[in-house]
Amino acid sequence: MFQLFCCYLNEDSNIWGNTLPEILSCYKRDCPRESHLEMIREINLFINEHLDDLDSAFETDYGRNFSPELWGYTTLSFLEELKRILSE
Repeated sequence: MFQLFCCYLNEDSNIWGNTLPEILSCYKRDCPRESHLEMIREINLFINEHLDDLDSAFETDYGRNFSPELWGYTTLSFLEELKRILSE
């Protein structure tokens, strides 16, 4: 997930698009399908490992680069949306 946050969902994300689907379409175009599937597995693992502290774990790992709340998501709804878009 670090690649997505460091390269696509950062302070320059408007280079790739203005919405999460637009930005992820660029990521999907630039990365092979296996990378999409691996990220879905990584997201599932992250959620399962942090069931009781998902918000704080996300903040610790990715908060300096990205805040789901600023995009209108909770941490869980954001991760679920990532999985949905990546699986399309």
